[in-house]
Amino acid sequence: MAASDRLDRLRALMTAARLDMVAFVPGPNLTYLTDVAIGLSSDRPLVLFIPAEGDCLLVIPLLEQSRLANLPFATDVIAYTDEDGFVGAFEQAAAQLKLGPTARIGSEGLRMRVLEARLIERSSPGATVFAADDALMPWRLYKSAAELDAFRKAIALSEAALKAVIERISPGMTERQIAAQLSLALADAGSSGESFPPIVMSGPNITSHSDPTDRAIRVGELLLFDFGGKSGHYPADITRTFAVATPPDAQMATIYATVLAANEAGIRASKPGVAALEVDRAARQVIIDAGYGDYFTHRTGHGLGLDIHEPPFMRAGNSQILEPGMVYTVEPGIYIPGIGGTRIEDNIVITESGAEMLTQFPKTLQVIGWA
Repeated sequence: MAASDRLDRLRALMTAARLDMVAFVPGPNLTYLTDVAIGLSSDRPLVLFIPAEGDCLLVIPLLEQSRLANLPFATDVIAYTDEDGFVGAFEQAAAQLKLGPTARIGSEGLRMRVLEARLIERSSPGATVFAADDALMPWRLYKSAAELDAFRKAIALSEAALKAVIERISPGMTERQIAAQLSLALADAGSSGESFPPIVMSGPNITSHSDPTDRAIRVGELLLFDFGGKSGHYPADITRTFAVATPPDAQMATIYATVLAANEAGIRASKPGVAALEVDRAARQVIIDAGYGDYFTHRTGHGLGLDIHEPPFMRAGNSQILEPGMVYTVEPGIYIPGIGGTRIEDNIVITESGAEMLTQFPKTLQVIGWA
């Protein structure tokens, strides 16, 4: 989809939400519109102002200006130096945009800092900056054919990296060592980056959602990978759990089988016209019926896109209807404190007639490594 089409769709949403302006800081929305990924906001604020009508305006550090020098839509630029500072640049932007005292400026509540919000409001007395995430949510919700191709590539290279790593694992290696090998394998497979730092957890550590540690993996316990590579700007998000050197004990084997059944139930429930909460309910009921309901402590899944976590969310109470083009995860888990657990995560896209599995890595419990 051309940038001009994306801008037109954004402005239609702005009109419906009665927004005079949208202000984007570095992040997925800015990338979606410009096809340029800029890292997290720094001490040098960068804001793209998009009015309901007319040219856009970019306030940007002079140091970064070349990265957004060829935007595919009409944009005025105010570049500032470290010597001049950014306060004057935002005052100039407010004057040029003619923001009135009742202007409604939508922002990204999960992205914009107090710094940018205050700069905008102080430069435009009476204007209001507020989170417009819900109003803008449909903008990136439906993935195009090109976006789906990027997901497929990201998933394929991620699965290739995982296969390469598990062939080299043996008891005694630490979670941190394995995670480092996975990062290298993703780069070797052609990933343009990591969706997030790889999560590698073993044994009782699986009950937390934390960074890899120096704990050595042991024979007979489970080993969980939660990770993803990228194709362009688009990420994979995959979780697989393995047994180390020998099959697990009866309790862990039962837990794995239960989570696998819950994962498959959530995928079967994924169809156009179904509410997101029904996917969560289908997966969760399997775990409840097996007696582990208290140990499934998170939602069943989340949308996947330029943001690794975005709508639609597979959780209780979310009545959002699933429609073709929506991409999300199905990732039930069971976590018993002090003992261990498992999670299995797939990526799927809703189609006109059902759902397409994007992830292909086997889910039958595999024994990896050797004693």
